[in-house]
Amino acid sequence: MTSKLGSTFAAVLAATLGSVAGVAGANQYNLQPPQSIIANQIYDLHTLIMWIIFAIFVLVFGFMMYAIIKHRKSVGHQAEQFHENTTVEIIWTIIPFVILIGMAYPATKTIIAMKDTSNPDITIKATGYQWKWGYDYLQEGVSFYANLATPRDQIDGNNNDARKNNPNYLLEVDNAVVVPVGKKVRMIITANDVIHSWWIPAFGVKQDAIPGFVRDTWFKADHVGIYRGQCAELCGKDHGFMPIVVEVVEQDKYAAWVAEQKKKTTAVAVDPAKQWTLDELKAQGEKVFAANCVACHQANGMGIPNTFPALSGSKIATGPKDAHMNIVLNGKPGTAMAPFKHLSDVEIASVITYERNSWANKTGDMVTPAEIKAARK
Repeated sequence: MTSKLGSTFAAVLAATLGSVAGVAGANQYNLQPPQSIIANQIYDLHTLIMWIIFAIFVLVFGFMMYAIIKHRKSVGHQAEQFHENTTVEIIWTIIPFVILIGMAYPATKTIIAMKDTSNPDITIKATGYQWKWGYDYLQEGVSFYANLATPRDQIDGNNNDARKNNPNYLLEVDNAVVVPVGKKVRMIITANDVIHSWWIPAFGVKQDAIPGFVRDTWFKADHVGIYRGQCAELCGKDHGFMPIVVEVVEQDKYAAWVAEQKKKTTAVAVDPAKQWTLDELKAQGEKVFAANCVACHQANGMGIPNTFPALSGSKIATGPKDAHMNIVLNGKPGTAMAPFKHLSDVEIASVITYERNSWANKTGDMVTPAEIKAARK
């Protein structure tokens, strides 16, 4: 089946689903070009059912219009009086049944194929956080977080020209998922806080990420390239700020990428016995704050009035360290403050130290990784 058969009907769907239009492109009126086996099956199924619906629409409404025009009272026709016509009832029962079976059979085959995650070449665990994704390559031992990379000046409206000229506005990350072309990739999906959804339209993949549950899905990319998606579940204030980017590369490039990631992991490994200074923790904490906290609390620490509290001069950031560590580790129920215990001891210690010694906060104290480790118990 060609890629244009259902374009007219898909336009209606695309016009009503803004998130689809955002990922697929403003000028695209059909599903994204399929880039995997499952996506191709979904596309063909979509097209087939659209044509069936179109045929039913034409036949039913065509017959209705014919009957209304040709058998109207003004030309002398009298209404027929009949009841319980067995032949008619059999016909209008059998025909819809056959149509439904004709649609159900290919749909069932596609759904079964979507659920078959057996024998993967690569297994990646994706964890949804408010508001980013964490990835763990289970065989390779590679882990990283993927944060929104669109500059804040575009998001805040301070650089509208750059925003208009950015084809990937709100669809770019600092660390893309990298996979080899032609390999079956099993995605294990879960969440740390609220329900998220891992969605790559070009691969025909969309799986909810539910806290406390592990779901899985799979894809096998047909072509080298960069494919973009989003969290497709309304997960909070920055729901639109947690895109997904998958880069599909040749096998040799994938092997080189894995080796590079392992070098980075080794390079950032911290000696547990390291003695940190206040300045070192502040410098590290500024980076952690920019990656995890700035969207709500702002770079100047003043938060967003009536929405997110200021950290500058706050009782938490200038009060006892234990209370500060507790709210960063465990969050605050009933608010948008999510737990950040998924960060390392060094990351949490440094960001707390940064918050306690920045803006109007001048406590002069610091929180060490050892204190965070003890607070987790």
